[in-house]
Amino acid sequence: MARDRRIAGRDGTFEFDPHHCFACGELNEHGLHLQLHTDAERSWAELVLDARFQGWDRVAHGGIVCTILDEVMGWAVIGRGTWGVTARLGVTFRRPIPIGCAIRVEGRVVQENRRAFRAVGDVRDMATDEVLATAEGTFVAVPPEQLERLKERYGVRRATEAADTTERVASVSAAGRTS
Repeated sequence: MARDRRIAGRDGTFEFDPHHCFACGELNEHGLHLQLHTDAERSWAELVLDARFQGWDRVAHGGIVCTILDEVMGWAVIGRGTWGVTARLGVTFRRPIPIGCAIRVEGRVVQENRRAFRAVGDVRDMATDEVLATAEGTFVAVPPEQLERLKERYGVRRATEAADTTERVASVSAAGRTS
């Protein structure tokens, strides 16, 4: 299945290359393979955790839940036009999250200053909208020179540039064919 590898945020929509991140990377065979979505206000994912992420019998491992919350809050920072590293993360588990349960995980930036972002997140049962876990985190923006290196490493480019490149390649390929 083709993955949507786009980041929508304040500065437009960007695409990025496949990568090995445990949470969102499609190349990590043991990872979560989260299908993350962003806009300028939030990041979210909808998923069903399978048995390989189990802690207690038929319940998602708490560390996996923390990872997912950390990821959606971190992507909410990306939607603000920068990337951040997690400085602090606190999670409150309200109910066990059953394996096989459809959940929606959402993160939002609620406060930002020059270099720090405070974000909140929650995990909800998609069938009942019950809040199963909540989180709060602090993310520190990476310095501008490191941000540029990260964008290069992950092949981040404006979505319109990627579409233009695809159209040019298709056009050149079609022009080279004979009827």
